[in-house]
Amino acid sequence: MEPDPDPAPAERFHAFVDRHLAELGRLAYLLTGDRDAADDLVADALLAAWRRWERVSSADSPPAYVRGIVVKLAGSRIRRLVRERSRLVLLRADAQAIATDGPDTSAVLDLRRELMKLPRGQRICLVLRHGLGLSEAETAATLGVSVGTVKSQTSKASANLRRRMAPVPGDGRSVNRRGR
Repeated sequence: MEPDPDPAPAERFHAFVDRHLAELGRLAYLLTGDRDAADDLVADALLAAWRRWERVSSADSPPAYVRGIVVKLAGSRIRRLVRERSRLVLLRADAQAIATDGPDTSAVLDLRRELMKLPRGQRICLVLRHGLGLSEAETAATLGVSVGTVKSQTSKASANLRRRMAPVPGDGRSVNRRGR
């Protein structure tokens, strides 16, 4: 009879999931804009992390390693989801905002719509920095890029959003200046 495998890796993995599940869920949601897709993305990322748990747990920053998995998996999903689902998600959210007639809701919808239009690298940097509150160094480690790249992409994304979300004089609302 073979001895039971060491239960410690499984316990450490479960503890990791307990500590970081909410953060990973927020990251995935901010990257995809869809709760169901975010849940699927986190599940896939945690499965990938479990399969490589020995490597993940010995990394300098296991949370950054797993965030990197989420970001990498989101890359292909984001492209597909933007095409397939974002229209439906935004239409559903727009209908809900119209029904509730809330000014804050429409501003959030405008921001989400414009966020999804940003180039992938800019969107991911902005989400990691401001959506999750990661430092430039943590964001760079998550993405496997330099801190300078994070600064540049975040700056460009912020400028793009400011330009697109600039208020119309006399209107008091934010609108997309490009008319989209």
